[in-house]
Amino acid sequence: MTLEHIAIWTGNLEELKDYYVKYFDGLPDEKYTNETNQFHSYFLSFKSGARLEIMSMPGIPDNKNDRVVTQHKGIIHLAFGVDTIQEVEEKAKQLRADGFTILSGPRKTGDGYYEFETLDPDDNRLEVTCPYPLSNYPHDNRATDKRI
Repeated sequence: MTLEHIAIWTGNLEELKDYYVKYFDGLPDEKYTNETNQFHSYFLSFKSGARLEIMSMPGIPDNKNDRVVTQHKGIIHLAFGVDTIQEVEEKAKQLRADGFTILSGPRKTGDGYYEFETLDPDDNRLEVTCPYPLSNYPHDNRATDKRI
């Protein structure tokens, strides 16, 4: 079994689509529209085979949770994997230079990843991550993840 897709409601459909295309190489399909209920969506496909559905429709309420500072039960972030620490660093620099917030990192985590956290234009949390072999850090004793 595979995870087929994740869906996100947005009030900024085109902006969010363009963000995932530009920064994460998402490939959008044709925009789907249901005129009866004014529903619009795109499916974006990624190299891994995973897909992200972004959707908009009048009447969907804003998320009242503070997604930037406070953690909540439920889905809390999407993680995009890259192959190298250098790619993590480069993506963080690119997003920061383009005005996007870097919440934390880049850093080594206690569970064997090198990552940073950021926000998309709708303040959905994202991680960009790659595994790091512990043997490359013999004097590190595994970094402590400061989030929890």
